[in-house]
Amino acid sequence: MYNPKSLKADEFIDHAEIQETLAYADAHKNDRALIEQIIAKAEEMKGLSHREASVLLACEEEDLNERVCQLAERIKLEFYGNRIVMFAPLYLSNYCINGCLYCPYHLKNKHIPRKKLTQDEVRDEVIALQDMGHKRLAIEAGEDPVNNPIEYILDCIKTIYSIHHKNGDIRRVNVNIAATTVENYRKLKEAGIGTYILFQETYHKESYEHLHPTGPKHDYAYHTEAMDRAMDGGIDDVGLGVLFGLELYRYEFAGLLMHAEHLEAVHGVGPHTISVPRVKHADDIDPGAFDNSISDEIFTKIIACIRVAVPYTGMIISTRESEAVRAKALRLGISQISGGSRTSVGGYTEEERPHDTEQFDVSDQRTLDEVVQWLMKDDFIPSFCTACYREGRTGDRFMALCKNRQILNCCHPNALMTLQEYLEDYASPETKAVGEALIAREIENVPNEKVRTIAKQNLNAIKNEGKRDFRF
Repeated sequence: MYNPKSLKADEFIDHAEIQETLAYADAHKNDRALIEQIIAKAEEMKGLSHREASVLLACEEEDLNERVCQLAERIKLEFYGNRIVMFAPLYLSNYCINGCLYCPYHLKNKHIPRKKLTQDEVRDEVIALQDMGHKRLAIEAGEDPVNNPIEYILDCIKTIYSIHHKNGDIRRVNVNIAATTVENYRKLKEAGIGTYILFQETYHKESYEHLHPTGPKHDYAYHTEAMDRAMDGGIDDVGLGVLFGLELYRYEFAGLLMHAEHLEAVHGVGPHTISVPRVKHADDIDPGAFDNSISDEIFTKIIACIRVAVPYTGMIISTRESEAVRAKALRLGISQISGGSRTSVGGYTEEERPHDTEQFDVSDQRTLDEVVQWLMKDDFIPSFCTACYREGRTGDRFMALCKNRQILNCCHPNALMTLQEYLEDYASPETKAVGEALIAREIENVPNEKVRTIAKQNLNAIKNEGKRDFRF
């Protein structure tokens, strides 16, 4: 029985409700009057239900689909401006005891080299990332209580935060590790993590159990209920995601939005981020083995529909996707991207990109500097800001800021100041020239005169006095 306030996975992700939603969407995919009514509701920028959004995703009317895409872009600009937050994944260990059929780290893969970073190696990786200009990391590790216990993860976080190299600091560590206990989530919170990220992979329970035949991840309920335990452990910001291509995309879309509705109903705040990875080639993994792969056109439509359904939520796209797909997705609601990523354990200290321990193929292989310049030439502001997290503006406090449209007076100047740091410390001459012109234009868009004046003073101090880490 569907109940978004329930703490049982089978009730807040109810199979029958999803099936009814998909049938309803099929029945109304050409119902222009209803679709226009749903678009009108979406234009109020307060979100849509999973059923309403599913109708938009199923819609076959070309002109109405175009309106949804235009609205998605408008909503993204309204809530997040033209900022794009930059991050990089850091793979700590590929030891894993699960049997996931879509991941090369699965236990039965005997020809992938297994590796776990020592704390000295973590330090080397972090310095390499700092030398690129990164300030925000998402740490990743396989599930292995012997090789990757929570104590190891906590030690790595402590090491990462302790490293101050030249003008480099990692100011926010997000964590993407397996579902765990309330007690362990509390330890992660005490360690100062930013967002806890866990991809559902698929919301279809039968498919989930088939795709995870062995290991602790086989337990669908324990995995699906992880975000509730994380929030009970004091973690304000959680990030959802499914791995598109494992199951029918419309089923996943409805389940993803139902999960967001559940978090809102129970905890008073929805997901801080939603990620949209797709199945990609990797060692021992052939994406063609999964018959639910989706086209670029459908993929970008999913992004637009998520954006209009959950306007306040950050959206993440990784380097799994090509430059062309990422360019289109940025217009439709994406607010965070990775840059210069390496998905292998120890990959950042290698001169040549290693492939033997990659979790997935990286489609966008440009350097961070190339990605930053590309964004700026397209009038986006690459942001290395971590101010909200460090000022305690997390969970419902961040959402209140976002919903009250105060982004331009807070996140906008913070983005420009962190971009100025990047230009001074890491950028190529061409990137620096493009960035200086962008900052000169964009600082004038800060509405509050007092904030704008202070931001200009801070920008000058970064450029001419060598000062760093200003924030509103």
